[in-house]
Amino acid sequence: MAENINYKVSITTRDILRMAIPISMAILVPQINFITNNIFLGHLDETSEALSTAGITGVYYLLFAVVGQGLNNGLQALIARRAGEGRIEEIGKLFIQGMIIAMALALIGILLTWFVAPAILSWSLTSQPLRDQAVQFLRIRIWGLPFLYIYQMRNALLVGTNQSKYLIYGTLAESVVNITLDYGLIYGHLGLPALGFNGAAYASIAAEAAGMLAVFLIIHAKGVSQQLHLYKYRKFDPANSRLILVQSSPLVFQFTLSILAWTFFYILIEHHGRQALAISNTMRNIFGLFGVFTWAFASTTNAMVSNIIGQKMEHRVIELVHKILRLSISFALLVALLLNIFPEVFLAVYGQDAAFTQAAIPVIRVVSSALVMMSFATIWLNAVTGTANTRINLLIELVTLVFYCIYVYLVLQQWNMSIIVGWMSEWIYWGVIFILSWLYIRSGRWKGKVI
Repeated sequence: MAENINYKVSITTRDILRMAIPISMAILVPQINFITNNIFLGHLDETSEALSTAGITGVYYLLFAVVGQGLNNGLQALIARRAGEGRIEEIGKLFIQGMIIAMALALIGILLTWFVAPAILSWSLTSQPLRDQAVQFLRIRIWGLPFLYIYQMRNALLVGTNQSKYLIYGTLAESVVNITLDYGLIYGHLGLPALGFNGAAYASIAAEAAGMLAVFLIIHAKGVSQQLHLYKYRKFDPANSRLILVQSSPLVFQFTLSILAWTFFYILIEHHGRQALAISNTMRNIFGLFGVFTWAFASTTNAMVSNIIGQKMEHRVIELVHKILRLSISFALLVALLLNIFPEVFLAVYGQDAAFTQAAIPVIRVVSSALVMMSFATIWLNAVTGTANTRINLLIELVTLVFYCIYVYLVLQQWNMSIIVGWMSEWIYWGVIFILSWLYIRSGRWKGKVI
């Protein structure tokens, strides 16, 4: 019966929004969770100590999260291609192998955090209290990694088969658990122990587990598991595992290098003091919260490009990309406008003093313009991902990061300029990403690739 199920997409604004809006909600909720953590932590003290430490630990955990995201994007493109080709039974095989690979990567992440991360943080951070607090937090937080990776594999499955509407159930469960336990465990409310900074780690782990459980229950109840033969092939499959790794490993390296470069940026920011680090952490929150629609359209681009190529409609890829671009840029311009009109409203939720707000507003101006650049650059980059030429993605990232790292090192370390100028590195990053991705898609060299 699975062979009669149709998971093919059409190139319409309605289909784009039908896929993108649930994805945006699925991305938005984890970002709200992260910001909720920072809001609660911001009120722990008025010296920005907890907030600045959260910046370092957040970037570190994000490094492992994007490894899963790279695996997710590669698996998503494969699943979307099989859906476009009508090879439904192959989807279950790919999903199970993706889960096996994800759990192996989670184990590696846990081991590295316990035994290697303390030495790395000791070498890179100048503040001993900051190092000790960060290490203690991360040794707790990293146990959420298996739940996060399973969560990401589920995203690949649902987006790749054009069933992103089911994502919302897991994200709602995650949000409710995270906000409730943040309130309880950080401050000691609701009869729970007051764990302070580490309470946010326990809350995040429980939230990721709740989200994972909720979505698997809903896809089982809706019959998706049976339709896609998710558990029919539970043994290790070398051929499909190799295919997933070939497609995903360049993306894993791409995302890892990107976050390593961002970690390098934050290390240089830390040398400018705790306030600079705390401000930069709030800027990352802006990217996380207000970039969700862009990332949703980017994920939609990946899946839909791969799906229509599977339908033998390569000639309509650029038409599809242009339709997604119009939507993505419109949302980004609206967000940039709101951020520039009401910057104090966003910054007020962190409970910091007036000096913090005044120092952060010029940085928000820079970041909001970078969000607009990201809204079209990442669409073209994910179009490259959807063509299955993921080595090109890695090459684009490598070239971009050379320019990015040289800039931030000179500006922040050698010339000791302000973090306002430092954050202008985002203009360089997204500008180079756009030029290289656009040139590749327009060249047509991706046509004819079979996966």
